[in-house]
Amino acid sequence: MAWQYWTEAARRGAWREVPTPHVDPDAAAQLRIRTTASAVSKGTETLVHAGRIPDRVTALMRAPHQIGDFPFPVSYGYLSVGIVDEGPSDWIGRRVFGLLPHHSHHIVTVDDVHEIPDGVDDHRALLAGAVETGINILWQLPPRFSDRLSIIGAGMIGASTALLASRMPLERLEVIDVNPDRRAMLESLGLCALAPEEASVDSDIVIHTSGHAAGLTRGLEITGDDGTLVEASWYGSSSPTVPLGADFHARRLTIIASQVGEVAAGHRARRTRGQRLQAALRALADDRFDALITGTSAWQELPGIIDELASDGQLAADTLCHIIDYPQPG
Repeated sequence: MAWQYWTEAARRGAWREVPTPHVDPDAAAQLRIRTTASAVSKGTETLVHAGRIPDRVTALMRAPHQIGDFPFPVSYGYLSVGIVDEGPSDWIGRRVFGLLPHHSHHIVTVDDVHEIPDGVDDHRALLAGAVETGINILWQLPPRFSDRLSIIGAGMIGASTALLASRMPLERLEVIDVNPDRRAMLESLGLCALAPEEASVDSDIVIHTSGHAAGLTRGLEITGDDGTLVEASWYGSSSPTVPLGADFHARRLTIIASQVGEVAAGHRARRTRGQRLQAALRALADDRFDALITGTSAWQELPGIIDELASDGQLAADTLCHIIDYPQPG
């Protein structure tokens, strides 16, 4: 038998036992993936878990291989790695990443998955979704030589974006987060991490990923005159207060949105989503990304893990990327 994780109702998830799938012998491009690990994308998946996907964007927020419809029941997720164990002989045994939900097995086409490079293990490869998002954010408004860049929020997306940006010839890169443990982790990776009140106030570009109105407010405060804030947070059905009074108009600030569902406009004519994801997998050759993996659990624990991440408890505060491991043959 095989297993699929479903969100059955608000804050209630469960595994469903299903027949083990097999490839169609007449479909040359089909592969079966035996999952080795998946990861929880804390921001989006906790909104799904709580039933907080607004009706007007349900079509836009569908995961590529989602089963069911929002709000419930729905089988959701988009960070999965595994091994090809059925399909064309030249694919058997390959390690692959796919934008696939939390299932023990998947039937996909060769176009649905990407081979994981040598030197990137299965757990680190699960960060490909976050790194792909970071690449898209940086493509949205590419920092220029000697720019001053601030990133507010050091969750999985913010920290991944910061590690990518650290390779650029910036004059200054600051990562802003309220959590001192998270700041210490970033400092150990060679990044400048500061509390909100310590942030420089003349940034050319501010990237906001915290998902909180307070972070957005601080982001506008530290954006320099004529500067731009890139809003990469998604709030689901919440409506944060955006402080457009005070000096927003006087200092001629700009807010632009970044969302990974489409390649950023500046690159859309020249890059496919597949090429963007391949770039993310190559970027994961950087060993520093291992620090973003903050927990691992067995697959049976996933319903409780997602519910804890949707709360305001310690696990939610400490988690960047939480890995779910699946049983292996033997």
